[in-house]
Amino acid sequence: MQIILIISLVAAAIGSGLVAGIFFAFSAFIMAAFSRIPAEQGIAAMNSINVTIVRSPFMGLFVPTAILCLVVAALALINWRGGASALMLAGAALYVFASFVSTIIFNVPMNDALAKVGGNGTEAVQLWTTYVRDWTWWNHVRTIASLLASVAFVRALMIV
Repeated sequence: MQIILIISLVAAAIGSGLVAGIFFAFSAFIMAAFSRIPAEQGIAAMNSINVTIVRSPFMGLFVPTAILCLVVAALALINWRGGASALMLAGAALYVFASFVSTIIFNVPMNDALAKVGGNGTEAVQLWTTYVRDWTWWNHVRTIASLLASVAFVRALMIV
């Protein structure tokens, strides 16, 4: 059981850390770059990313990491290890709720709304301005949550 726990924690730390890095790129420079180009081009670029990402290796990292976090949480509860289990639960909750679930509740609906808008009319420009602000804010949440989850898993590994 110990080897399963260690492998799960290592994989969860790596997975959540990689996801944090991807989200960080969007928060740090991709969305800022998109906001500097005309709305029509920004919308087209983001829509292209949104179509591409669901068929990319990212989904093979993002979803399995959420599932792995549920496994880590179950392992923490099955065999309570004090502070290590608390860190395991914290990391799992951060990733599952503040990264994975927030994506489904906030970012995906914004992506869907953006996919329905084209051109550079007033409606498109207004939606794009709101989209960049709100989507980026929720992306900051996902970035920080994924990073903190990774840190929690690494710390748990240190004391397991």
